[in-house]
Amino acid sequence: MDRIPILKLGEALLVTIQVDMHDRLAMALEEDLTARIVDVAAKGVLIDISALEIVDSFIGRTLANIAMIAKVLDAVTVVVGMRPAVAITLVELGLSLPGVRTALNAERGMAMIRALLDAEGMAPGEEAEGAA
Repeated sequence: MDRIPILKLGEALLVTIQVDMHDRLAMALEEDLTARIVDVAAKGVLIDISALEIVDSFIGRTLANIAMIAKVLDAVTVVVGMRPAVAITLVELGLSLPGVRTALNAERGMAMIRALLDAEGMAPGEEAEGAA
């Protein structure tokens, strides 16, 4: 069975979906990504879906599941590259994708992950470095 590559970039994992997703591939991605988050103690997950022209309800729920699992494993998830037609379809299907943050592209998505990690890294009452 095909697998989707999962790359490590610092504290984050990068998943670029370059093929049409079918249900078994989506389930394999969920399992592989969950294991990889634990293996490398990832703090962020960036999923690039820019190559997907169609996202059905199962794939949408799988993305939401991945985000919820990642959150339980102490990692944030950002989905990038969503095409307008995909966004419209998800809304029409009534899928809100709880826990899934989105950004227009991978650069903005990685910046979002870094910002979220920086914000979480600060203890309550602690000031940012250089703040006076």
